[in-house]
Amino acid sequence: MYNLGELLLLIFVLQSRCSLQQSNGSTDDVVFAWLPRSRLNSDIDLISTAEMSVLTPIYIFIRLYLDKMIDFFFSLYWEGKKKVIPDLEKKHAFLAESATSLAKKIKQKELKSEELVQALIERIKQVNPHLNAIAADRFEAALEEAREVDRLISEGLTEELSKKPFLGVPYTAKESQAVKGMPLTLGLWCRRNETATEDSEAVVRMRAAGAIIVASTNLPEMLIWQETRNPVYGMTTNPHHTGRSPGGSSGAEAALSSTYATPISLCSDIGGSTRMPAFYCGMFGHHPTAGTTNTKVFAGCFYRNGDEDSMFCLGFISKHVEDLAPLTKIVAGDKADLLKLDRDVDIKKIKFYYVETSKDGHVSPLRPEMTDAMQSVVKKIQQDLNASPQSYYHDGLDYMYKLWCYWMSKEPGNYASMLNNGVGEMHGFRELFKKMFGLSKHCLFTIMQVLEKQLLPKPDEEWAENLTKSFKEDLFGKLGDNGVLLFPSAPHASPYNYSCYLRPYNFSYWSLVNVLKCPATQVPLGKNSQGLPIGIQVVAAPYNDALCLAVAKYLEKEFGGAIAACKVK
Repeated sequence: MYNLGELLLLIFVLQSRCSLQQSNGSTDDVVFAWLPRSRLNSDIDLISTAEMSVLTPIYIFIRLYLDKMIDFFFSLYWEGKKKVIPDLEKKHAFLAESATSLAKKIKQKELKSEELVQALIERIKQVNPHLNAIAADRFEAALEEAREVDRLISEGLTEELSKKPFLGVPYTAKESQAVKGMPLTLGLWCRRNETATEDSEAVVRMRAAGAIIVASTNLPEMLIWQETRNPVYGMTTNPHHTGRSPGGSSGAEAALSSTYATPISLCSDIGGSTRMPAFYCGMFGHHPTAGTTNTKVFAGCFYRNGDEDSMFCLGFISKHVEDLAPLTKIVAGDKADLLKLDRDVDIKKIKFYYVETSKDGHVSPLRPEMTDAMQSVVKKIQQDLNASPQSYYHDGLDYMYKLWCYWMSKEPGNYASMLNNGVGEMHGFRELFKKMFGLSKHCLFTIMQVLEKQLLPKPDEEWAENLTKSFKEDLFGKLGDNGVLLFPSAPHASPYNYSCYLRPYNFSYWSLVNVLKCPATQVPLGKNSQGLPIGIQVVAAPYNDALCLAVAKYLEKEFGGAIAACKVK
């Protein structure tokens, strides 16, 4: 007989057995290492396909029930911690406009850059006590730069100034973007006194575009977790519900954008770090085709020269779709033409595909609100565009998390060494022991990730590469240069703070896009019954970013656009 825990795990295996042809034909050896292998395999082999069809819905019911229980217990604490975000004052209503519109007003002398920057500083000071989103500011320096912009414009808008797309517009960036003279900790306690000695390439390009950086924002340790929390700056909260996560690692950027506290949010994404926070906070977020944005940053052992074959890519979060293409062009630089962002897209000629759900057993089942959101988009497209979106599935969807784990192992740098700022490697068990006595300077999620990398076997290389190759060929072959895939964002809306420890793999719908190295735009689609933002991703084949943004623009119009966490008085 199985005990209850073994029974649940057996059901868990059965749920994904239909595509269990992994690297060595074994079952999920990472999750079920403690369950007797011979016994587990023999019992599974005795179960018929008909029996599996009965057990699968039982597994889904159990997972949904457990998810509800997790939410219930965490709600007992966090519902009492909810804070109301102050509304935006009418005199500063221009902060709700797009960055493109603000730049136009500055150039036409309808709005002074100094007035805009000052208003943004005041707004940041108003909302940040509720969010804890700011890591460091440069308010005075930003005001000085804004005054210089106003002075230059007063002398006459030259051709050189007019070509700067975001002249005089302020922005914020995740603290991992090096800004000379500002902190560059990456959320690591061992780097708490580190400052940047020069600007990252993205900051250089944003300055050349006329934008003014006002502040750097919070992030999780080493940029990898579903919450924005670290030992240096503490935890950032979701403005829609301050007892919930804004996502990670760009959660602070999304929180500020959702409260009208920044018109431009410079982010990065290696496993959903742009799109996840955009989803949780009701904003748009674009993840460009991998390899097209310059990721050159300077941060000691965490160094990227911008040329690696990596999943890591810069992106932006915004309240307005119209800002995403021109902003992406800036960080793409001489590779911007590859993305065809100026392409004239006829929305009625796009081929639409959609994914209803994944069978990845690591990930919670999609809640009805998420499947309903997808169906509402499918129906809208059918009605408005006279199109017939086709359901899509590939075996790779059954292993979203495992594929991401494999390709993360191919990323440049040694994760355990980076966590120690290049001085030796962090030892998982040692840090876990120290954590038990309050002596570790790392978050528990960081220690968990190190233990996973140090103790558990990696997915088989041949299996992972073949499955990824097959997935890309099949999906991109169907999409071509004129198709998009409507893809779920997550199993559910923003989770309660700290509850991600019990559902650590639920970011996988975002991370799969990183595995495929293709573009994707996160699109908000309203709120669920609890008042939390929901949405979907729009995915295209590599270098077809324009298709993602065109569909996002259409959905913005049809479904109401971004969901701010407060009102304009």
